[in-house]
Amino acid sequence: MEGDLQKSLSLRPNRRGDRNNQTASDKDSEAGFLSSGWASQDGYPVKIVWRKGFIRLVLVAGILWMLLILVALLFHIWSCQSTVSFLSVMCNKESKVYYMLDTMGLVSKPHRCPIPVANNPDKIIIPNGRTSDKIVKKLSYVMEDEISHNGSQSSPLFGGHISWKQREESFKLKSNMKVHCGFIQGGGADMDPVDIKYVKKCKFVVASGIFDGYDLPHQPSNISDRSKKLFCFLMAVDEVSLKFIRENATVKVDNDGGKWVGIWRLILLKHPPYDEPRRNGKVPKILTHRMFPEAQYSIWIDGKMELIVDPLLMLERYLWRGKHSFAIAQHKHHRSIYEEADANKRRKRYARPLIDLHMKIYYYEGMKEWNPKKGTASDVPEGAIILREHTAMNDLFSCLWFNEVHLFTPRDQLSFGYVAYRLGESFNFFMFPNCEYNSLFVLHPHTREHSSPIEWVKRLDELKNSNLRETRGGLGLFTPYPGNLKSVVLPNVTRTSKAG
Repeated sequence: MEGDLQKSLSLRPNRRGDRNNQTASDKDSEAGFLSSGWASQDGYPVKIVWRKGFIRLVLVAGILWMLLILVALLFHIWSCQSTVSFLSVMCNKESKVYYMLDTMGLVSKPHRCPIPVANNPDKIIIPNGRTSDKIVKKLSYVMEDEISHNGSQSSPLFGGHISWKQREESFKLKSNMKVHCGFIQGGGADMDPVDIKYVKKCKFVVASGIFDGYDLPHQPSNISDRSKKLFCFLMAVDEVSLKFIRENATVKVDNDGGKWVGIWRLILLKHPPYDEPRRNGKVPKILTHRMFPEAQYSIWIDGKMELIVDPLLMLERYLWRGKHSFAIAQHKHHRSIYEEADANKRRKRYARPLIDLHMKIYYYEGMKEWNPKKGTASDVPEGAIILREHTAMNDLFSCLWFNEVHLFTPRDQLSFGYVAYRLGESFNFFMFPNCEYNSLFVLHPHTREHSSPIEWVKRLDELKNSNLRETRGGLGLFTPYPGNLKSVVLPNVTRTSKAG
């Protein structure tokens, strides 16, 4: 016992000595760490502290950036209310300041917004007479095709064999003009006599179209009794779509042989003029005045849409209130046709090399990228809804717009801005906000996804001696162009949105 006690007492000084030695060793380690940086393994806790500090720094920087954006937005909103012209210009969508803020993503764009329509369709006053034609007073159409006899084409084309010279002449405005405008004799898109007779009574038209069975007619809602009596609701269909509609919806036939699905009168177009269904769909969409020649006003709405606003209220809001005669919505994402073309290629909307060739022709002919100095909200529309008074100038615009679709790619959003550029200030149109456009309809999905083999073409040589190439449309892309397109370098595209 005594021996164990003595051993225990004898060990205590040693332990104290060990502690003192350990303390001295720790101090030496700290000194070594401070002098040699990260060399010591005992410095690992400091690494953790450093990492935590870095994370805090990143979080603080992120918060400061969000506060900066919030301050910029609040300043933008306040400046819109300001009476100071320098500040209020920031709210002008055509100003450089607004464009810069938009490019930086500092301008909020709601998907839908309220439409400032009148309250009661019954109280709408319809203007008397027509808008006067000041420049083009008389417009007539080429009805017979100049058929080539070199063996490349032996039958008439719906849009005609338009030469480069004829195309150029069509943009030179005169009081009396004769242009190509589809419906060449023997070119297809033939209407039944019973439908031709019916549409002659239509002065106010809501038009739509379904081709290749991609949609079913959607009944519009919120239509007043006055509009039901005033408007003809006309749905252009091909034979494939008519068969599909009969199999999936109720088609009623009246005493005169007219076919109806609810409020829609089906207008059958026999003998589709093009190989590509999307190009066929442009016939009633753009050439509404040719299909329904007695119409004074028309509203086009794509077949996949359900109209939810009274058409009389739409005409009052987009045409009569601002004394406009042509109205179309601004594209949500794109303002330049070259950005729209890039999105079309990314989403395989048509052959990529043909889209590039189409754009090279426009760039060669002077069509520059959109910028605020152009005086228009955008060069790219949302073409699914179009409101028109059928004046001679508007009808001419539609003809020239269709001719571009006939000659080049069927992507009409690429051609719209070009034709507006060529006609200049002679063609006036109202491009209304995209958020209002999205409030006009309910969008329904197609019954099946559209796909065409030509959409997958990546090189021009794939189209040589190939059945991928269209035989009745887009022939301008294969006709020698009277200019050096090899020297054309398309502008770089800044992608402002993932959406196309």
